[in-house]
Amino acid sequence: MTFKKVKIEQNLFSQNEEIARENKSIFTKHKILSLNFMGAPGCGKTSIIEKLIPELLAKKIYCGVIEGDIAGSFDSERLEHYGIPLVQINTGGACHLDALMIKKGMENLPLKQLNVVIIENVGNLVCPAEFELGVDCNITVASITEGEEKPLKYPLMYSVSELVLLNKIDLINVVDFSIEKFTRFLRQINPKAELIAVSGRTGINIKAIKEYVLKKMGLL
Repeated sequence: MTFKKVKIEQNLFSQNEEIARENKSIFTKHKILSLNFMGAPGCGKTSIIEKLIPELLAKKIYCGVIEGDIAGSFDSERLEHYGIPLVQINTGGACHLDALMIKKGMENLPLKQLNVVIIENVGNLVCPAEFELGVDCNITVASITEGEEKPLKYPLMYSVSELVLLNKIDLINVVDFSIEKFTRFLRQINPKAELIAVSGRTGINIKAIKEYVLKKMGLL
């Protein structure tokens, strides 16, 4: 019989936390606000980021993006036309980004020219929440098509998030979804999280996300 040593896993998490602290210091040194977008596949992370970027650029807030995917570069390709610095990270099977991946991504961004770094994590409601990246703000994107019980089913994801974006609100009249229930479930897990109902497709409340970012930067 073979035994798996828990110590190895603990060392890996410890190493990740150490690199996350390094990342945080780099962001702080360059006065960069770092945002980690997490959520299930298809929840609309990229669509929201697509709408948010021009809002920030209009305010002369310069952005860089680190895109995380298991494979492919479809999301990066959707953002290319903005002419912003983009780094594509393909994990090759890992279901999350870790601190070392972000550190490597930052090495390929012109940090001195940026005000905000947007990280789009791998589509997953479990693993991304377990790994510290050294960011200023964790953001969970939830879709009304996923069901209102998700905060209770994936409590860690929602507990580590400072901002929750309830996406695809434009479909509220054709989907069996209760915003009241979702809000109540979210408050059970994380009473302090800010909640904004948005639509990455139509642009509903994207300006509210922009205002949130500006507040985090001390500009409002």
